[in-house]
Amino acid sequence: MSRVAVIGGGIVGASAAFHLAEAGIETVLVDNAAAGRATSAGAGIVAPGTSMRNTPGFAQLSQPAVHYYPQLVEKLSALGVDNAGYEVCGKLVVADTPEKAEQLPGNTEIFRQRYRDGMPNIGEIEAITPAQAQELLPTLGEVLGAIFVPAAARVDGTKMRAAMTAGAERLGARIIIGDATLIVDNGEVKAIAVADEIIAIDSVVIAAGAWINQLMTPLHYQLPIAPQKGQILHIEMPEQETTNWPILDWNSSQYQLCFGPNRVVCGATREFDSGYDLRVTPAGMKHILDEQLRLCPGLANGTIAEVRVGLRPYSADERPFIGRVPNHQNVVVCDGHGPSGLMLGPYSGLLAAELARGEAPSIDLSLYALERVARENMHA
Repeated sequence: MSRVAVIGGGIVGASAAFHLAEAGIETVLVDNAAAGRATSAGAGIVAPGTSMRNTPGFAQLSQPAVHYYPQLVEKLSALGVDNAGYEVCGKLVVADTPEKAEQLPGNTEIFRQRYRDGMPNIGEIEAITPAQAQELLPTLGEVLGAIFVPAAARVDGTKMRAAMTAGAERLGARIIIGDATLIVDNGEVKAIAVADEIIAIDSVVIAAGAWINQLMTPLHYQLPIAPQKGQILHIEMPEQETTNWPILDWNSSQYQLCFGPNRVVCGATREFDSGYDLRVTPAGMKHILDEQLRLCPGLANGTIAEVRVGLRPYSADERPFIGRVPNHQNVVVCDGHGPSGLMLGPYSGLLAAELARGEAPSIDLSLYALERVARENMHA
């Protein structure tokens, strides 16, 4: 039986380990539980059909990724792993300016066409009045128009990561907490070192998030992935039941979503060139609060519960890297998901597991191949 190591215990690595173990592969998951891991900080909006991003490859990956979420939850439940943190909650898209109000009907038709084309997590969209929007989200202030997307979902990344890790362990995977180092012999990765232990392997999946290039140094191979800092504010609403409150979108770099019983998640900053700085900053909090309280003045009397800071692994062309490392065919990388890790990560981990098992991946991965860096440099 072959042995595969997975390095990185965020949502991508946990998924890769789960799917390897599910296939009967001897699996070792090494997780250093790094402070600032994006999975532990991210908000978890699972509704790509309402995104206006035009990044090449986004729809091709997000559509099967979101289709897969309910199947994954069922697989985990069959193993006795419940509370995976995935829930359908709906999404409000509101217009807070006259310009956005003019765009709302056109955006609505775009979403409806995507639904007709098979994009999940949209449902039958409704145009609703501002008063109806305020009924759905009681903290919402004055808006000029709104639509409701009923099938949008949210995921608690910490719960989903823990559920997949538990599922992998129940299927026989070994979980190690620590820092891993690749051991390269004659250009081939033969083992990993964790503390004082050397573990022989047949292949390895690297899903180390924003720390990936540190790990790949022994391969003399680097990727254009850098940390992008995100500060995310959590507010408790002790007099409110927020479990059924929808996601809020106003065509901004910010967002809002809720978890039960009384938690509102407000984010986020998108700080490039942040390095590995995990500080909560006054400027970051002002950026979030100014916008959130403008849209939702009803949050003003809530209680600031915590601020989470995550380092998104941000790729230069905003596409993840999923594929083998050139000249190192037993090394699979699955990284660089940026702000979409919680939405794409479980399915990306499945694809990485397929590659590590030597199988053809479920979708064409040419848009996400590592070789594209060299191809683009050739044409620059």
